[in-house]
Amino acid sequence: MIVGTAGHVDHGKTALIRALTGVATDRLKEEQVRGLTIEAGYAYPEPPPEYAGAMLGFIDVPGHERFIANMLSGAVGIQAMLLVVAADDGIMPQTSEHARILELLGVTRAWVALTKTDRVEPDRIAQVMLELQRWLADTAFAGAPIFPLSTVSGEGVGALEHALWTAAAKVPGDGIVSGDGDIPGNSAAATPVSGRFRLAVDRVFTKRGAGVVVTGTVRSGRVSLGDSVRLLPTGLAARVRGLRCQDRDAEAASRGERCAINLSGADIEIGRLARGDWVVAEASRLGDQRRLDVVLRSLPESPSLEHWAPVHLHHGSAHVTGRISLLEAEVLAPGASMLAQLVLDSPLQAAHGDRVVIRDHGASHTLGGARVLDVDPPRRGARKPARLAWLGQLQAFLPDDRGAQDPRVLWQAPALDEESVDLVALAANLDRETGELENSATLAGWWVVSHQGESHALPVRTQQSLYCKALERLALMHEQEPVMRGVDVDRLRRMVAPRLPASLFRPLLERWKAGDEIVQHGPFVALASHEASLSPEEARRWQQVRPLLEASPYDPPRVRDIAQQFGWEEREARRLLRSCALLGSVYQLRHDHFFLTTHVAELAGVIRELDGEASPGAKAADFRDRVGCGRKLAVAILEFFDRIGFTRRVGDGHKVIREDMLFE
Repeated sequence: MIVGTAGHVDHGKTALIRALTGVATDRLKEEQVRGLTIEAGYAYPEPPPEYAGAMLGFIDVPGHERFIANMLSGAVGIQAMLLVVAADDGIMPQTSEHARILELLGVTRAWVALTKTDRVEPDRIAQVMLELQRWLADTAFAGAPIFPLSTVSGEGVGALEHALWTAAAKVPGDGIVSGDGDIPGNSAAATPVSGRFRLAVDRVFTKRGAGVVVTGTVRSGRVSLGDSVRLLPTGLAARVRGLRCQDRDAEAASRGERCAINLSGADIEIGRLARGDWVVAEASRLGDQRRLDVVLRSLPESPSLEHWAPVHLHHGSAHVTGRISLLEAEVLAPGASMLAQLVLDSPLQAAHGDRVVIRDHGASHTLGGARVLDVDPPRRGARKPARLAWLGQLQAFLPDDRGAQDPRVLWQAPALDEESVDLVALAANLDRETGELENSATLAGWWVVSHQGESHALPVRTQQSLYCKALERLALMHEQEPVMRGVDVDRLRRMVAPRLPASLFRPLLERWKAGDEIVQHGPFVALASHEASLSPEEARRWQQVRPLLEASPYDPPRVRDIAQQFGWEEREARRLLRSCALLGSVYQLRHDHFFLTTHVAELAGVIRELDGEASPGAKAADFRDRVGCGRKLAVAILEFFDRIGFTRRVGDGHKVIREDMLFE
């Protein structure tokens, strides 16, 4: 169990940790000279014999308002709060702000140490205890026990130590601090229960004989000796050479544990790592993010938050600036919550469920906090009802106090406007495996379609909606273009599901074709009931034109000649012949020449014969002589067969390469 101090400067936090553990957490020379904590310090005492096997660690954070950023960096790993309040001063500004910060970070378990009782009368002690009880009642720490004590005389320190070790002994093996019936209203700090390994770096140093060492708290997953990891934001690859948890050598570290990792790698140097970086699993797809969709909470004592307000943002041990874009209103009232988007001036590396502390533009007051819902929000449509509904589902999927998540929440049919859920993007947001989400969606009754690294899930309602839309669009196109055999596959996708990747639309189409209403003819999709045909007027005209093409099988009249013979506009004659080509009655070999399908098959037969008689295949002169047309037309015919892949030009000949090609 990791316990962190909180409280105003000079209320005795460091002295109390020394009294509890025997460790002086002020390690910097400047801290020792000034008697002022600047950087977070750490202490890991050995358990008393009666608590053998229990693990208890302390993080002592700075109390001065000038070092709030350092306090936030150290607070990342805190699972329970030890609030330190001096009996002579009582509740002070950093008393309140530190407690609120830990509350925003998800800490809800606490003990209160009322220090310096040797300096005041008993009446003052009782008065401050009453004030603390009333103040705590409006926070997440209501009912936290209060221990009056003095680090000078030692009075009361033993009772607090006993309470802390008793609680530590009850922490289960997963490292998550759970609620204790002896402490009303207390529960765990939320830590993701699953996902890949992530650790927020708060210290970087070198150790003689070992090299570069980073320290921090494991946010999710598990890491073991020898594992390959990546550093963010640099992307550097490294290997876990050594590992210590709670200041003890270890083989592995899991979520909730504070550890030091000795990193090795060709590019691992002290100057390339810094506080605010992350160590993540090698397979992690987390990257730099400049926009985060969040659920934003304003503190009751903070002023109203306005849309596009400039703020300071603390995530993990990183500190950046940015702006707040409110998604549901123009103003967020004190103590209220709202969906919002954080627009960052510098990138962060966040995942769903992470917590962000928000301070004002002057970095003098804590305004509230946020929990990350989506690390890669769309650039447009942030306030659309369907988008807000999906963010609501991601909010419902946030880890609870023990880090548990109900996967069914994700697959309650969302208000998606005939869209699918991109499982690859969702897996990156949650920092999980795509396969895990595919299984979860399938169990929930969604249809999962995957192809070449892409994966989407469609709820039953969306499947039915897309299918009905496909039937409607096909019926409309058949009415408007009766001569067409169907609609091109990609054109149908743009009509029905424009946001679904083309590679995933084809598996969806195969599912539809399994029924008896939709069929496919080559590249064309049609209703099974559709038969392509000419209009009555076009059919009458075709009966006039067909004899002309039959009379000159290998040298048919040009389009303009046909139009002149019947007194038509040339464009009308060309439109008629192109409609016949779509029906398969003719082939358009060149701009002005249309050949009957049967004659094209005969020409292909001639080419086969010539190819068998000479090498390297049918030549233009021989072909011209065999069919009795001009050389220019003979060359055009041979080039047509090259274009469609029946033949291939080899020297001055055309060799058949597709014997199985039919022209019917």
